[in-house]
Amino acid sequence: MNIRQWLLADGEFFTEADVKTAAKVCILGKTVVDNLFPETSPIDQTIRIRNVPFKVLGVLTKKGQNAMGMDQDDVIIAPYTTVLKRLSHFPFLRQILVSATSPNSMILAQSQISDLLRIRHKLLANEADDFTIRSQTDIANMATATTQILTILLASIASVSLIVGGIGIMNIMLVSVTERTREIGIRMSVGARGRDILTQFLIEALVLSILGGIVGIILGVSGSTVISKIANWPTIITPFSIILSFGFSFAIGIFFGYYPARKAAMLNPIDALRYE
Repeated sequence: MNIRQWLLADGEFFTEADVKTAAKVCILGKTVVDNLFPETSPIDQTIRIRNVPFKVLGVLTKKGQNAMGMDQDDVIIAPYTTVLKRLSHFPFLRQILVSATSPNSMILAQSQISDLLRIRHKLLANEADDFTIRSQTDIANMATATTQILTILLASIASVSLIVGGIGIMNIMLVSVTERTREIGIRMSVGARGRDILTQFLIEALVLSILGGIVGIILGVSGSTVISKIANWPTIITPFSIILSFGFSFAIGIFFGYYPARKAAMLNPIDALRYE
């Protein structure tokens, strides 16, 4: 209770005597209470866990979701001796929560716990640990690494999509240059310079890219809204993300539109006028 900072909203916690005798008593989380006793007090009521009757001694205060999105109130707490003997029938504990006296003493605490468990498990010096010790720092590092991997994965998928879209724009512009070769020759013959042709086709490529970006932003915002309502996932759409999307659209249009535009600008006016 102290380590997890669980407080009682009602009732009382089980005692050391309950632990020693493997008493069939339990404490309920708020979600469990709402499901089983929506309109009455659960104190001194009886619930059945795997056909074993348990007396409800107390109710925990509401804590909400944790950092991983799990409901911390969907929990039932019972003496570990009761769980081992009457429910799980395992001869050992699967998990033990330990709190160090201060952040600076975490490494020392891990070392002492490791030494104690090796003695209790009667492991020889050359034998590997048959247990795992993880600190909050280790868990945080694992979560950070997972987030980084997902970020890289999503960025890779987005990069492939951008490249495919850019190649599509370049192909369209190359076809446009080929189909309008005679038009380009006429423009050059009446005084258009190479940079004028380059600017014209770059603008057309930018228009295509930005229109695609606008459609993508609309679909992204709509999809986020629908997912938020259907799956109850909180979504945040910031102005910076929209501006960044426009920036990428602009950059893709410039990058993939430059080659077709330059190809158009480098055409020989005489050859362009002869083109059929």
